[in-house]
Amino acid sequence: MSGGLFITLEGGDGSGKTTQAELLGAWLTEAARTVVRTREPGGTDVGVEVREIVLHHRGDIAPRAEALLYAADRAHHVATVVRPALDRGDVVIQDRYIDSSVAYQGAGRVLDPTAVRGLSEWATEGLRPDLTILLDLDARSARARLDDARTRYDRLEAEASEFHERVRGAYLELAAAEPDRFLVVDASRPVDEIAGAIRDRVAGLL
Repeated sequence: MSGGLFITLEGGDGSGKTTQAELLGAWLTEAARTVVRTREPGGTDVGVEVREIVLHHRGDIAPRAEALLYAADRAHHVATVVRPALDRGDVVIQDRYIDSSVAYQGAGRVLDPTAVRGLSEWATEGLRPDLTILLDLDARSARARLDDARTRYDRLEAEASEFHERVRGAYLELAAAEPDRFLVVDASRPVDEIAGAIRDRVAGLL
């Protein structure tokens, strides 16, 4: 395979994206692939500052402003990290991408999801993942995991269960609309089983 591979992980807070990204990255590295692990927001110096605003700012942020901040981070991140890595032939494993904005700002914040998607597609010049792994977990189970792991919640984690149910529903709708791009995995399964299912799908792309 001469070209790069763009893999994104999506799902609600507490679904296990970071764990699975690390396991997938280690497996690909053992297979002699160069892996770039990154996230949104926070994958660049600019992104770290945006992350601090959107996740830890004290006080309200207007939903449209929130969506624009994510899109701005995404534009810079794709231009400076993701596209150069793909051009080199690397495998990019990324925690969150456009689907997160459609789910969180579109459904969660009750904005127009088509407009939210269009904004990010313009920001990224239409770059789409080769594979999106959706780790699906109900909001109650996700909250229990967060309660075990967190002493403090960020702005999105702290939203009510109704918000997170809207987000989950939006993710499942996105996956149903693009089954060729998505791999939906039950995030309540054991970690090793989830990792195996992901490896099986990725192996077919290599």
